[in-house]
Amino acid sequence: MGLASPQLRPHPQPQAEPRATVAVARPRMPNAQAVLPYLQRIDEARWYSNFGPLLTEMEQRLADRFSPGTAVTTVANATQALTLALMAMGLPPGGHVIVPAWTFVATAHAVVQAGLKPWFVDVDPQTWMLDPARVAALPQLNPEAVAVIPVCAFGALPDLAAWRAFRDQTGLPVLIDAAAAFDTISDARLPVVVSLHATKVLGLGEGGFLAAEDAALVQRVRQLTTFGFHGSRESLAPATNAKLSEYAAAVGLAALDSWPGDRLRWMRTAQMLRIALIGRPEVRFQDGWGSDWVTSVCTVGLPEGSSDQVAAALRDHGVDTRQWWGAGCHASRAFADCRREPLAVTDALAGSTLGLPFSIDMDADEIARVAQALELALSRG
Repeated sequence: MGLASPQLRPHPQPQAEPRATVAVARPRMPNAQAVLPYLQRIDEARWYSNFGPLLTEMEQRLADRFSPGTAVTTVANATQALTLALMAMGLPPGGHVIVPAWTFVATAHAVVQAGLKPWFVDVDPQTWMLDPARVAALPQLNPEAVAVIPVCAFGALPDLAAWRAFRDQTGLPVLIDAAAAFDTISDARLPVVVSLHATKVLGLGEGGFLAAEDAALVQRVRQLTTFGFHGSRESLAPATNAKLSEYAAAVGLAALDSWPGDRLRWMRTAQMLRIALIGRPEVRFQDGWGSDWVTSVCTVGLPEGSSDQVAAALRDHGVDTRQWWGAGCHASRAFADCRREPLAVTDALAGSTLGLPFSIDMDADEIARVAQALELALSRG
């Protein structure tokens, strides 16, 4: 009897590893080696908080980014900096502060925490920012508004000269929310607040600063960050504790050391992304983004009403996205009772803008995946 023939079984085919999702953001701060020399200075000085030598040095280096005579004070975060700046302005309690509806919720939270009321106003469809001429034309602007907070949309710079003219013509204080505008802002003739959060182009974890040519305003904010103290142990005004530590300053100084090179890397990545999408004119980048200035996010304009559909299509291809400002600040439940003007532009932007993946070390393969996924999504639309 012959031997039975062995049954031939196909070898199992190796399964392809699923590709990792392209993250919408991948923050990067100074590494341990870069921070170490500053930590050693802390060890030697044994000064850990309360405006020590590292924080003083960091504040001076930040001030040096502005024109001579600019004063800077650091704050635990940019939201607190906005709040304390409003408090230091001595505005009438309960007054209305004009803010764009198209902004992150921190802007409006700062207004509320300062004992004031947000007044939501629509933005310009091209710049995505408040237009000083349109704000000046609002009915009941005076006497119902007590201040205005223009926001640098995703790091873009508003027309600061026009806002200075607005301040001079109306008498209303103007405070610039430049949270994402570290790269662009160098003019502090109007007080400006910048974020140093880990997600920003220059971050130290949590932090922010106020810069202004009005040294008295900066000193009042400084006093409000340290229990109302000013030259004595007596608390001179209701205040809080919103100081940065020497450890935060160590990270900030290391980040400032690497900023020139980091800025080039941010710009290079932005230019690569723009080139990859050059064949899709319906993907609209902010003016100057990636050529004149850069920030840590890439928010683009898309065909009207398409952002949800495009986001879903990109997600199916392993590409993460974010609608950073959602439906607009005014849409949050926390601000449901706040005064608002008609917000047609903000509503349109909520449905036609999208945050694409962007990070300082985004590589060519990730950029290609984003471009290909976006090409497919828009072609289907």
